[in-house]
Amino acid sequence: MKGNPPWRWAARSAVALGVLLCFSILTDAARERWAISLFQAGVFGLAIVWAAGMIFRPWRWRGSVLLIPLGGTILWGLLQLETGSTVYRFATWNSILGWMANFVLFFVSLQVFGFFEIRRAFQKALLWFGFALSVISVIQFFTSKDKIFWIFPTQYAEQALGPFVNRDHYASFIALVLPFVLYRMLQEGRKSGAYAAMAGAMFASVIAGASRAGAILVTAEIVVLLAASLWGNNGARRAGMVNLTRIIFFAAVFTAVAGGGVLWKRFQDPNPFGGRREILQSSLSMMRDRPWTGFGLGAWPAVYPGYAVFDAGVTVNHAHNDWVEWGAEGGIPFLAMLLAVFVWSVRSALRFPWGAGVVAVFLHSLVDFPLQKPCLAALVFVLLGALAASARDRPAGCGAG
Repeated sequence: MKGNPPWRWAARSAVALGVLLCFSILTDAARERWAISLFQAGVFGLAIVWAAGMIFRPWRWRGSVLLIPLGGTILWGLLQLETGSTVYRFATWNSILGWMANFVLFFVSLQVFGFFEIRRAFQKALLWFGFALSVISVIQFFTSKDKIFWIFPTQYAEQALGPFVNRDHYASFIALVLPFVLYRMLQEGRKSGAYAAMAGAMFASVIAGASRAGAILVTAEIVVLLAASLWGNNGARRAGMVNLTRIIFFAAVFTAVAGGGVLWKRFQDPNPFGGRREILQSSLSMMRDRPWTGFGLGAWPAVYPGYAVFDAGVTVNHAHNDWVEWGAEGGIPFLAMLLAVFVWSVRSALRFPWGAGVVAVFLHSLVDFPLQKPCLAALVFVLLGALAASARDRPAGCGAG
């Protein structure tokens, strides 16, 4: 093999990735299987195109250590099927399809975003998409009368923000996109005011949605990324203070408009982990019973009723903690693979601050289940691919990319 993939090929693939991500995010509220199936078909179609390109016009492909644990998630599911350790083969097959899609998204992103110009253009398109969706989501939240985009009725629509019927999942989406806005604000002096306004609006949308963990995480992102800018010379510190002041101003203004009363009441809840604590207890019991093999990827909802310690009054589909759910389904080996991905993401985010959202979502997964949502998992693994590509072609410590 020789050379890198052609620039036009990479650019078209980046557009395809963007279309797939937008489709997945905008159809998140769909309860039927068609949305996920179409998305996965598009991802695997992109993989076939890349495989054909590698056969008929070979080029040197980029590697990454993350390909090992991500490939391992697929192999582990297949091993569970082969050994009969899964209690629900159909669910495990579906879960394997999801991890295969994540693997393909990471691999293609790793190849495509090796071009700095394409990576930068994709990041800019993503931040504008996130900002536009945050504005629409808040307007919808107050005016839609329990409908997604004022058209589609759905269960739990009273807390829907844009296509997300779960406030915590919306907050995770904003947490993924917000660092791009903050990073661009720090990089472009003349337009920093506009980016500060965008960041303030996105922050306020999370406050209006009343996600407690989400509010903490987006606040931490702003504090950490802006605090880092205050460690430079006098000029950098002065610019950092200006940006911090702008963010506080716009966040306060937009929060006053969007409202934060519901979030404040939720923080006053004397039992904020009510229900989730009991589900966590049950999930840990599942892990203790099968620590090495797990019950099978995707099998948590089928196994949980046998371990439930209380009646929630509704169907419980997830553990509200991705980490213990992965441990219950895949055992310690599967959990270790994803822990390795998380540790790698932390190290990468220290070099490339725009990747801080990936770390935030992994942390959010300690109290919710954002990475069980295909659209959020897809965005995470695309960004992981972009981080891996950045690490291969930028000097350490520059933070560019």
